[in-house]
Amino acid sequence: MNLTKKANGNGGRSGGGLSLDPLRSWWAGAPGYQRWAVYILLIIGAVFLPSEAIGSFMAPSGSSWPSMLSDQIAIYVLLALGLNVVVGMAGLLDLGYVAFYAVGGYTIAIFAVRYHWSFWETLVLAIAFSALAGVLLGAPTLRLRGDYLAIVTLGFGEIVKRTANNSSFVNGPRGVQGIPHPPTLSEFEILGVQPLKYGLLDTRPYYYLLLVFIIVAIIFVRRLDHSRVGRAWASIREDEDAAELMGVPTFKFKLAAFAIGAAIGGSGGVVFAAKQTSILPANFEFIVSALILAAVVLGGSGNIPGAILGGFVVAWLPERFRFLDDYRMLIFGAALVLMMIFRPEGLWPSRQRRAELSEGTGIMGGVEADVGGAGPEKTAEVGK
Repeated sequence: MNLTKKANGNGGRSGGGLSLDPLRSWWAGAPGYQRWAVYILLIIGAVFLPSEAIGSFMAPSGSSWPSMLSDQIAIYVLLALGLNVVVGMAGLLDLGYVAFYAVGGYTIAIFAVRYHWSFWETLVLAIAFSALAGVLLGAPTLRLRGDYLAIVTLGFGEIVKRTANNSSFVNGPRGVQGIPHPPTLSEFEILGVQPLKYGLLDTRPYYYLLLVFIIVAIIFVRRLDHSRVGRAWASIREDEDAAELMGVPTFKFKLAAFAIGAAIGGSGGVVFAAKQTSILPANFEFIVSALILAAVVLGGSGNIPGAILGGFVVAWLPERFRFLDDYRMLIFGAALVLMMIFRPEGLWPSRQRRAELSEGTGIMGGVEADVGGAGPEKTAEVGK
């Protein structure tokens, strides 16, 4: 489903608010050493994010800021990166993304508890199973488009949850208890933290583990986005029929998007289950899929920094106002509405997607130039 075209009616307001164009222009012309300096500063900032000084503002009184980061924010950022591949880059509306999150969680629950596999073994297996689940879902359904695909993915998410809820193999609604923590890799301490010692008392090691997953996902997805795979996804997102006429094997690339997005979601499910030491079907309600989709759209569909920002905001806002009890969700909903009114293209849209919204046109001409290049040989390259 082309979410960009759905938003075109609001394109006239897309220019309001803070412009990121000067920053983008600087970044486009920045030499390599300046870019690496920015990357290093961002990583250092992420490492110090769980500090008490930041938590005194970011977390409500009486709440643990490191727990908020590991339980909600980092998980949502990782899931938003995965769903951004499917929705933002390939333009496929997936309303059942929580199913892949559940596959990862239940994989470690089954193999670690029943068969005593280690965390790292089950992590690899969960990523493989989640990718396989993406292929199994996509293979018979990716011939569908738009709303029909959305309905099928919504049904898949419910099937996974209800299967777990009614299966005695995973204890039904009682779930699986006693999931082991990741093994301690080292007990070395830095700045009062043992980042490789996992347990219940200190949640910061889980945040750092998720941070590693996030960095790996960013590097992997960014390289894909700047390859012929990313160009093929862009052509599918804007006009699938035209992409097929240009020689793009659309089914293959859509299936790849589903598998990659599912694998990233499954890795998040593994860490979630290992930290909680238990897993329940109730952890995988439809609202999780809806919030992750909101994070992708809110941050800027198709843009990696936008997905990170959207995941952070969607996870942080409800927790920050938890002291307001029932009113916190009212504030959260109002904030989402206001952000969509004043920033319909997202908080951090890609330059390409912002141009689409402002002009009310697709990018097939640009994609044809990018994918097809100056001659048919580049179209053939994408079609390989």
